[in-house]
Amino acid sequence: MSSNAASSSTSDPDGTDGAEGEASERVHPGPSAQHVAAPARQVVVHKRTFVQDRPVAYSVAGTGMPVVLLHGWALGDHTYREVIAEVAAQGCHVIAPAMPGFGGTHELPKQQFSMVGYARWVADLLDALDIDEPAVVVGHSFGGGVAIRFAHDHPERVRSLVLVNSVGGSSWRQGGVIRSLAERPLWDWGLHFPSDVWPLRQATRVLPVMLEDFVPNLIRNPRAIAKVANLARRADLRAELEQLRANGMPVTILWGSRDGIIPRESFEAMCIASGVEGRIVDGSHSWLLADPEQFGEVITNDVNVARLARDLEREAAAARSTAPTLTTRARRKAAQLPGARRVASLVKRSVGTADGGQAGPTDSEIVTPPGDAAAVELGDQR
Repeated sequence: MSSNAASSSTSDPDGTDGAEGEASERVHPGPSAQHVAAPARQVVVHKRTFVQDRPVAYSVAGTGMPVVLLHGWALGDHTYREVIAEVAAQGCHVIAPAMPGFGGTHELPKQQFSMVGYARWVADLLDALDIDEPAVVVGHSFGGGVAIRFAHDHPERVRSLVLVNSVGGSSWRQGGVIRSLAERPLWDWGLHFPSDVWPLRQATRVLPVMLEDFVPNLIRNPRAIAKVANLARRADLRAELEQLRANGMPVTILWGSRDGIIPRESFEAMCIASGVEGRIVDGSHSWLLADPEQFGEVITNDVNVARLARDLEREAAAARSTAPTLTTRARRKAAQLPGARRVASLVKRSVGTADGGQAGPTDSEIVTPPGDAAAVELGDQR
């Protein structure tokens, strides 16, 4: 693997219930004024390096827990600049690469062009950037499909998974029949594209940032755009999601209520496969680009849960050498946080295998305050 190279520059309508056995939650984030203080604005820096001996462009911002952001089809890291800054402001070190074929990153060789190949490329990118701890992986659209495959193939590198209007459910309704998304005609995809940028108020926010990457990508490598579009629409990753569920991987699935690109049936199929309660956000396919602040609010709890799990892992590693359990303060802090059962799952997955497979503290030792064993139900992560 080549060494890191170097240079940088600053740069809803109502719907039916969700998945079978799981009710989809409709999210309406409150105004940012609810926050006590606005987080400091993070500078997003554009850099270049080499992965698999080929040039790569990527953006970084912030310090703290690593978060990998994988972009959608035909876009790149520039498009997500505001999203990167919002997530970084929550105390995260965000890495947002331009994936192969886009944004100046060299495309994958023919024999590696697959979801497996993209997932391996992400792993090699993290190696090149010396990211040696599990990351929260966020994937939008095509990037969600890559994120699923990456979490499946490299689970030790993923703390949790956040899928935003992601490919992978491979379900589409034609009349009264559910079909594979691969059968959806290309003209039908194009017919629904305008709904992703309108109304006008949204178009004025989404189009400029999308075109910043889309137009150069179209000029530079139109073949890659067509190839990846075909790969994305044929992606059926339900089996991978079922395996992630069996492995206890924490997964959050978000979907915009006006998304005409990824059908609701595909979103629901992903919820069923992963066994999670999907969350419906008022917005289109690229709602996070139209309102990065809203996206930051929606994933705040996911970030907080992952960060707390990370802190507990570190405290647990230190505590094992001096005491059998964590401090009372840490356990009470964990129990009070929304999503405490997800913290238990996250800590159990990583602490239990730390130090060459040595068993760590049990779930109850980690999150249940003394004298209040009923405060958090820990037997099941969900």
